[in-house]
Amino acid sequence: MLDYSYLVLHLPRGTSRDAARQLLTEHAEYGGWELDRLRLYPDGRRDVRLRRKIIRAVKTM
Repeated sequence: MLDYSYLVLHLPRGTSRDAARQLLTEHAEYGGWELDRLRLYPDGRRDVRLRRKIIRAVKTM
């Protein structure tokens, strides 16, 4: 079974599309995060949930 850790970002309504894209790209490239869910509200704010796999070392002996 895969386990994930989650990161929730709340972007205010004044955030441009380019700024949001840049922020998510940096998290993906440097942190290993992938997009799990994006909610866009009628007032313009965004809630973004990112996830990444938790890698656990398994003891062999």
